Amino acid sequence: MSSPARFDRGHTDDLMTFLTASPSPYHAVANAAERLEKAGFRQLSETDAWDSGTGGKFVLRGGALIAWYVPEGAAAHTPFRIVGAHTDSPNLRVKPLPDMGSQGWRQIAVEIYGGTLLNTWLDRDLGLAGRLTLRDGTERLVNIDRALLRVPQLAVHLDRSVNSDGLKLDKQRHMQPIWGLGDPHEGDLIAFLEEEEGLEQGSVAGWDLMVHSIEPPSYLGRDRELVAGPRMDNLLSVHAGVAALAAVSGAGKLDHIPVLAAFDHEENGSQSDTGADGPLLGNVLERSVFARGGSYEDRARAFAGTICLSSDTGHAVHPNYGERHDPTHHPRANAGPILKVNVNQRYATDGSGRAVFAAACERAGVPWQTFVSNNSMPCGTTIGPITAARHGIQTVDIGVAILSMHSARELCGADDPYLLANALVAFLEG
Repeated sequence: MSSPARFDRGHTDDLMTFLTASPSPYHAVANAAERLEKAGFRQLSETDAWDSGTGGKFVLRGGALIAWYVPEGAAAHTPFRIVGAHTDSPNLRVKPLPDMGSQGWRQIAVEIYGGTLLNTWLDRDLGLAGRLTLRDGTERLVNIDRALLRVPQLAVHLDRSVNSDGLKLDKQRHMQPIWGLGDPHEGDLIAFLEEEEGLEQGSVAGWDLMVHSIEPPSYLGRDRELVAGPRMDNLLSVHAGVAALAAVSGAGKLDHIPVLAAFDHEENGSQSDTGADGPLLGNVLERSVFARGGSYEDRARAFAGTICLSSDTGHAVHPNYGERHDPTHHPRANAGPILKVNVNQRYATDGSGRAVFAAACERAGVPWQTFVSNNSMPCGTTIGPITAARHGIQTVDIGVAILSMHSARELCGADDPYLLANALVAFLEG
């Protein structure tokens, strides 16, 4: 993968498989963990004492994963090279009392998660996925990947102004999906899931469930040079990070420790025990230092030499809304990953970070682009500034340019996931 980049359809095919198999953050980290285990990584428990051994290791907590590879000869003060990403995507999430209905229709009560484009969830065949927590404390992943739910749009005959004045959706009144006919009964949804999973009735004590489109990813365009699919923001980066970390593990001498940090809850501010603004990453890195016999001084030295690439999707220039973009920065599909810059620290990139990313792309033979927001438009943000501020480590914001960000179905160039993965390999190799 670290040889000069060329379009690799196999990598993009594998990304599409990963997207389909990961309808929730919990599925995403389970699938990432399985791939890392095949590459020789082993899972550690946060409640156990950690040893000083070398090799690949990872920690799972909820919808987050931290994985790292300790090379032979690593000292306690050896710095880290981190690829950061997030596992969550904007969607519709099931409420604690899910069973509702109106006008003879049975519905599921949902809450809007993150800044989703509401209209993209209308009139789609939707499945349901997430995790169930049983009364004995164990957890079970669940994925109903068939047409179970639908959020029906109002017919144009009943809203003649929709095409002239625009679609107006109330998050509470208009976004509750239907899943059958008749009167709702408390406990119906969970009883249905227990039956689907072969669980004893009444065994589920808690749940974290979300809706997903069951339409699989696909190539698009005359020459199939584009990919359309769900949750590219930001499972595209998670997938690339897993591939890159697996590629560098055991591959020659490293003077640093490569890390993948895949967080949950980025889409609503990262403030959770599994989010980038929580203690998880810092705790894992510190424990890695201390497990190798290090002191607080070693921890400080390691963090001072650490660099993080925060990889998240960004905006490709839109052909129908070119005026919404900066006039001199037009990231395009299949032109390589983007460096994301914002002087108001919505992104963490500075000039020295630019040099780090440019050097990695040059080593990988990967073209790259720059994104900056139009001054008249508000700029989004990422885990980058949070990671830099919380841990005091140099952070650079990068990603892949996409269209339809926060839609139920997003679009990117078919080459770009592979180009990103190559750049991440070169960065982790140092």
